[in-house]
Amino acid sequence: MNKAENPIVIAIDGPAGSGKGTVAKKLASELNYHYLDSGAIYRVIAYAAKKNNTKSINGLIDLVKNSRIKFSKDIVWLDSENISNLIRTELIGKLASEIAVHEKLRASILHYQRDFCRLPGLIAEGRDMASIVFPNADLKIYLNASVDERAKRRYKQLISKGNDVNLSGLVHEIAIRDSRDKDREVSPLVIVKEAHVLETDNLTEDQTVDKILGFLKNVTKSAGNPKLSD
Repeated sequence: MNKAENPIVIAIDGPAGSGKGTVAKKLASELNYHYLDSGAIYRVIAYAAKKNNTKSINGLIDLVKNSRIKFSKDIVWLDSENISNLIRTELIGKLASEIAVHEKLRASILHYQRDFCRLPGLIAEGRDMASIVFPNADLKIYLNASVDERAKRRYKQLISKGNDVNLSGLVHEIAIRDSRDKDREVSPLVIVKEAHVLETDNLTEDQTVDKILGFLKNVTKSAGNPKLSD
């Protein structure tokens, strides 16, 4: 299969709250590509682990093997349960970040993540999409924002959903997650040398999407693929 027949992959990495999820979804919609939210996979595992009181790594791996995890548009299913909202709590996010440091668990879901790569293309977002999961991605993006800005975004999001949250507490929690993601031995959050780095503090989501689409056009032109170069 030649390059033109392969799915185009856009890998987007970045810390918590940098806008990866919203931007990736908008890109997927704009391009009619498939979408992989790798963080959601770990959130599902964290939710299942909490529900089943599973704490060992081997237990987590068995839990993944014996569970049916399905993403259908904006709905996340664990077996027959719709857990879309249940995995978006701060507690589950914290647990997901803690279990994501384990090499055996990450290796056990690598094939599952790569199965999302189908024609015509894939938008994959997470912490190690460009470095580990899709090292040969056509376009690599690193979205960044200050801790304060990311905390403000998360605060507004949680308040809009009726949650009682503290802004200073979110700043502290995000800083801890940053350290955990960047300092872990396995698949740490890094900026790969091929990545386009976008600081999003002063960019709207639409502006960020437009910049990435511009990068993509340049990539497809240089590769001799006219698909998105018009």
